[in-house]
Amino acid sequence: MLERLNTESLPRLPADVEKPIYDRSRLTPGIVHLGMGAFHRAHQAVMTDLAMQASGDLSWGILGVSLRSAATRDALTPQDGLYTLALRDDGPDGKTREQLRVVGSVLRVMVAEEDPNAVLERIAYPQTRIVSLTVTEKGYSHEPATGHLRWDDPDILHDLENPHRPRSTIGMLVYGLALRRERGLPPVTLLSCDNLRGNGDTLRSLVLAFALRVDVGLTHWIDAHCTFPNSMVDRIVPGTGDHDRRRIAERLGVQDAWPVVGEPYMNWVIEDKFAAGRPAWENHGGATFVRNAAPYERLKLRMVNGPHSTFAYLGALLGHQTISESVRTPALRQFVNAMMQHEIGPTLKGIPDSGLEEYRRRFLARVANPALPHPIAQVAMDGSQKIPQRLLDTIQDRLRTGDDIQRLTLAVAAWLHYLRGEDEKGGRYGIQDPMAARLAKLLARADVAARASAPSQAAHRRAMVLAAFKPVFGDLGRASEFVSALAAHLETLRLHGVMRAVEAAT
Repeated sequence: MLERLNTESLPRLPADVEKPIYDRSRLTPGIVHLGMGAFHRAHQAVMTDLAMQASGDLSWGILGVSLRSAATRDALTPQDGLYTLALRDDGPDGKTREQLRVVGSVLRVMVAEEDPNAVLERIAYPQTRIVSLTVTEKGYSHEPATGHLRWDDPDILHDLENPHRPRSTIGMLVYGLALRRERGLPPVTLLSCDNLRGNGDTLRSLVLAFALRVDVGLTHWIDAHCTFPNSMVDRIVPGTGDHDRRRIAERLGVQDAWPVVGEPYMNWVIEDKFAAGRPAWENHGGATFVRNAAPYERLKLRMVNGPHSTFAYLGALLGHQTISESVRTPALRQFVNAMMQHEIGPTLKGIPDSGLEEYRRRFLARVANPALPHPIAQVAMDGSQKIPQRLLDTIQDRLRTGDDIQRLTLAVAAWLHYLRGEDEKGGRYGIQDPMAARLAKLLARADVAARASAPSQAAHRRAMVLAAFKPVFGDLGRASEFVSALAAHLETLRLHGVMRAVEAAT
């Protein structure tokens, strides 16, 4: 049996495996990160590793926090926080290339559910200067359509009554900041790296709203001193499988229990608003610092995340298992390409057409990468949290200018049809969504309304009920053009399937 990847085995790794060359014994913590999933470990953690290696400033070690699962902690603790990032793509000769780097920036991983007070103490640690987050859209306990904190969320209700044992991301942040203020410690930067519109502004709003229920003085302190930069991160990071572990172990000559697999492409744009300093993330082309991240964020949400979700839902209905399988289906690729070119692109003002053309071509090449099969289930999950900023915002912009929304609306219809849990081959799949129960009731209510209507009105009535679900659609359900298009697409999907719907909309 192979020995485990750890500090002792690090010098014996093959020469073609990149690894930290700084003295990890001198590494001190400067970042607390909430959400130690693959996405963080494939971007912020590795860029922090590279920044420290380039600058020699070893004061930015990461104390990771898994909110509920102990899997990452249990895997990385015996490895001294070390893990491997495998970047995969196909070369010009069609052969798969894979570059391995062992990442050394993670000092320790803890599990919030086991000891939430320990997380508060780490946020209040004197050396902590950045608290960063990749908790996914659902981790913000907010209403997707409005961005407002959900006061009926069970974790938020619990945290208001249990300040020493918070469950929610927002509760942990607020009570951790409260400790910093009580102890006279400097403020910190709270850096969201999740796919939300105005992720820093959204986080700030949620934190201040919760803090106001706790202590008005704390609200003023956070508002005056802490910073919340907006940011955009773009790298495709599928889940790691056992076959990845076996392949990487063969290359390393040691066993890594928790490697991460991703694409070589990386784009990270951050507003340079840090309350207490930051790593030199711009080294090695890792990050771009700007005054306003909104245009970059909008570009990514609309020209990457929206099409990505579209491939996922249409492909899932056809019984596909990976995104690359959907991209290799000519009708789907043609449809998504046309949607990006004719409906999404025109909403991105200020970006030259040549730039959008290059962005579109690069995205389609990235998601077609056969060396990086991205499970559709991973992209399709939590649609209620993703659809508003990935597709509905673009539809709203198109409606305001009186432009066509047919393709975008078909993407939304595909999500709603996907929620029925059965593909066109009769295959069943589970729905992973924080609103799954509410959405199931919504679909049932829409079907009842359709059956109670005259046959000629049934499809429209179904669409009206679905689009009136404010937590996702907000006021979009009042737009007759959207409801009519949604009704037509849902009916085509129901009666004739994806290929007919795509053909009609393309």
